[in-house]
Amino acid sequence: MKIDSILKFFVPNDTSFFPLFEEGASILLKASALLKTLMVSETMEQREMVSKQIKAVEHEGDELTHRIYQQLNKSFITPFDREDIQALASALDDVLDYINGASQRINLYKPKAIFPPFIEFAGIIHAAAGELEQLLHGLKDAVKNKEKIVQGCITINTLENKADDLYHNGISDLFEHEKDTIELIKNKEIFGTLEKAVDKAEDVSDIIKTILIKMA
Repeated sequence: MKIDSILKFFVPNDTSFFPLFEEGASILLKASALLKTLMVSETMEQREMVSKQIKAVEHEGDELTHRIYQQLNKSFITPFDREDIQALASALDDVLDYINGASQRINLYKPKAIFPPFIEFAGIIHAAAGELEQLLHGLKDAVKNKEKIVQGCITINTLENKADDLYHNGISDLFEHEKDTIELIKNKEIFGTLEKAVDKAEDVSDIIKTILIKMA
């Protein structure tokens, strides 16, 4: 038996990670809500303002990730494997990075109009962020919340499949109808970043599933 396993019988787990991950979920949900607002903003000035707000939220996420790593360095016994805590923090940060990346591309590239599928993509990202918030809240008592966590992971997988279809159909439509090469390149870049955000959200749910299996 590993020494960590033996020690867990005598030393209480450090539960300080749960509120940190819950805070991360709230930050992610806030960023995804702002992304939805960005997509329906009617002027470049409005988009720039919302983009700055998303950037500020992304900085909050960076600071939180740093705090999680600091806590990991200080903690002797963690509620689940250290590598899973690190992976979960990193994956949450990745989702935020891609949300911010899409926002910054819209702000910098200044497309003539928001491509309609982008609005739907923002809705998918926001829905995935909402599911992740529930999953991360559920980790405090993973055994009790096992079924809810499993169902939430399935929902996120469904959202990711929906995003894949939206991406492929949208790219096809973009190449078929956009005659302005510069606009095509701009929208393709934004599209790819949005798609990555959903992929990373699924990565978070996969890490949570791994944690759940280990805790079973």
